[in-house]
Amino acid sequence: MNVPQPPPEILALLRRGVVIPACPLVLDAQRRLDHRRQRALLRYYRAAGAGGIGVGVHTTQFEIRRPGIGLYRPLLELAVDTLNERSSSQPSPVARIAGVCGPTRQAVAEAELAAALGYAAALLSLGALPAASEDELIEHCRQVGAVIPLFGFYLQPAVGGRILSRAFWRRFAQLGSVVAIKIAPFNRYQTLDVVRAVGESGRAGEVALYTGNDDNIIPDLLTPFAVRCDDGWHTLRIRGGLLGQWSVWTRRAVELLDRIHRLIDQGGDIPVELLQTHSALTDANAAIFDAAHHFAGCIPGINEMLRRRGLMEHAHCLDPAACLSRGQAEELDRVERDYPWLTDDTFVAEHLDEWLA
Repeated sequence: MNVPQPPPEILALLRRGVVIPACPLVLDAQRRLDHRRQRALLRYYRAAGAGGIGVGVHTTQFEIRRPGIGLYRPLLELAVDTLNERSSSQPSPVARIAGVCGPTRQAVAEAELAAALGYAAALLSLGALPAASEDELIEHCRQVGAVIPLFGFYLQPAVGGRILSRAFWRRFAQLGSVVAIKIAPFNRYQTLDVVRAVGESGRAGEVALYTGNDDNIIPDLLTPFAVRCDDGWHTLRIRGGLLGQWSVWTRRAVELLDRIHRLIDQGGDIPVELLQTHSALTDANAAIFDAAHHFAGCIPGINEMLRRRGLMEHAHCLDPAACLSRGQAEELDRVERDYPWLTDDTFVAEHLDEWLA
């Protein structure tokens, strides 16, 4: 059966491995969409060298779909319009990834919209189907994948995901519409389940693996995963990331991934300094994602970091109750002070006016 596929240049981009920020929602003082600064944020990601952008995903706030808010279509349209702008700083193509969620009827409708707007794939969340069997989940994925290529999404339970078996991920990877999987359970055992499943699926060379484990970005990207398959041993790698963490300090993320790709291509030892960077980045992510309070301040933390750099005027979420946790602002101060080399503040300051124009 024929299934939709991204354009060849986008498929090659995804398989090579790129930085894909999970794009936040930018609101004004009245908690309405701030078109100007939403465009500026998208221009920042493109100028920083991101190879893709996720829109309508968890970081964008699932509430955008609620009746009375209705921001899902406007956001997807605004992103397409902005990313279609000519850019001398980033002339290469950018993979547009649309978040798709909900029961099957809703997910298919969102997929149809995204496909009509030219999105390359759907990041498919299964969080709305907590009681569905794995057979039912596969059928759900099959129906959405008949409309648009699929970017699988293993979301951690702490923010609405569910535990899924290796057998599920093997069956999922065997769907011809699947082009990539974001592995984000924040759990090493479950991460290995997905990697092994893709190896066992027979589609290891076709399904790109992306880290969504914001607490373990660098080791995920550096590790060669040896998987025993029917035809022998294969080495799989997580080639890029679709990350909330990469929605801030994106220029540094692009530089980091480029460096890791060069190291892997050249072979040799992994510098200890990269492992030190891993420790610092994970510490910073704990503050931004509010790990101390079970990720309650995750989206407010991302928004606040963007506000401090002028990319947002306010750190508001759609839900007025969603704000920084107690002590989180002080933790953000600390990681900015301790790890200034993780930030791309100079890059943002040099270009902010043109992005806001």
